[in-house]
Amino acid sequence: MEPTVLTQGQIHLLRLFQFVKTDEAVEEMRKVLYDYYSAKMDEELEKLWNDGTLSQARLNEIGQTDLHAWLREQKSLDPIAN
Repeated sequence: MEPTVLTQGQIHLLRLFQFVKTDEAVEEMRKVLYDYYSAKMDEELEKLWNDGTLSQARLNEIGQTDLHAWLREQKSLDPIAN
């Protein structure tokens, strides 16, 4: 088994978690992280929409795609994953 190397961000979060003592605090931390990454995702989607990379037609195409099969195909094309 290969050792796991933690990023600086992961180490920082682990240090912060020492102060999370209750279930309510865990839920609050989860919500803060969820809200942060949700906002980041919205920003990126807005950029993709505005530059034309993402459109309603593309969303419709994605909606018809078997994403599990697509991910398996992408992984089989990745020389590092093989």
